[in-house]
Amino acid sequence: MDIAAESLTPRQAYRLLAGIVVPRPIAWVTTQSANGGTNAAPFSCFTFVCYSPPMIAISVGRKGDDLKDTARNIAERREFVVNIADEALLEPLHQSSVEYPGDVTEVEELGLELLPGRSIACPRLAAAPVALECRLHQTLEFGSLHTQLIVGEVTHFQIRDDLYKDGKIETDKLRPLGRVAGPRYAKLSEFVSMRPTGDTFG
Repeated sequence: MDIAAESLTPRQAYRLLAGIVVPRPIAWVTTQSANGGTNAAPFSCFTFVCYSPPMIAISVGRKGDDLKDTARNIAERREFVVNIADEALLEPLHQSSVEYPGDVTEVEELGLELLPGRSIACPRLAAAPVALECRLHQTLEFGSLHTQLIVGEVTHFQIRDDLYKDGKIETDKLRPLGRVAGPRYAKLSEFVSMRPTGDTFG
């Protein structure tokens, strides 16, 4: 296929990119609204952007001209938690992407247990094996749809004990989920180890 990007609608471009940039790690983000309710939503445009200090970034689209609940809550509270879901949490993770009415939170609807943050007021998901407490560092907007890239500085790491060894994460024990195109997810089933190349931070 030979496709000019300018010939695509935003939806068509999204469908292509979502099938090409795979698998994508998933940030299961908890935020607090102005009235204190806790929102949980998954975002698969997620990466780390800096490690001194540690910073992560999520890309958040809009609902028409309006901010999504996650983006609005982060703008107001200036903090959030990125929870990492494992394979056991696939069903609630997927269901949390449903657009619930404004007076209903995903946490209540799905019966998700919360635990308080250590360095911020926003709670984390108790079942998540890893949680990154973040304070808002910067928000950038891109494109005609004003998609937001939200960068947060990690202020605290919550890691399940059996996943942590010698300062590293045992990824084969974490078994994180990845997102591919459509309502489909990927599991990490095989790891290939190569000889180190000398990249200290790789």
